Amino acid sequence: MSSNRKIKSFEDLKVWQKARELRNSVFVLTKKLPVEEKYRLKDQLIRASRSVTANIAEGYGRFHYQEYIQYCRQARGSVYEVLDHLICAEDQGFINSKEMENFRKSVENCIRLLNGFIGYLKDAKRKGTAKETEISYDIASDSY
Repeated sequence: MSSNRKIKSFEDLKVWQKARELRNSVFVLTKKLPVEEKYRLKDQLIRASRSVTANIAEGYGRFHYQEYIQYCRQARGSVYEVLDHLICAEDQGFINSKEMENFRKSVENCIRLLNGFIGYLKDAKRKGTAKETEISYDIASDSY
């Protein structure tokens, strides 16, 4: 099922919404980390997860395809950074394998959405067809 949705803000983007969910889940996890990890793993996880949504938002405000693509690439890099920190958390026994599996699914979904959105932006740049307020994507598969 394909649908045209009016995009009035970066907050309307599915990719930003899913990255926000990941960021919020990471924040909940960091509350459970040992005190000695406050300025190590906890801080790194929070910063990396915030970087994902912040880069999507900042790119949205640039109004230039190539810059937005670059910000989305930076966001994608931050998602991979979150994954690495989560692997560290699992290795240290701070999260169990089931929790890690759920985080991995969320991370993979964010990466898939970012890749799809980057592809959409590249195509729109090439065609010169995208409109800031009209982004169409397939709701059923969460892809752009």
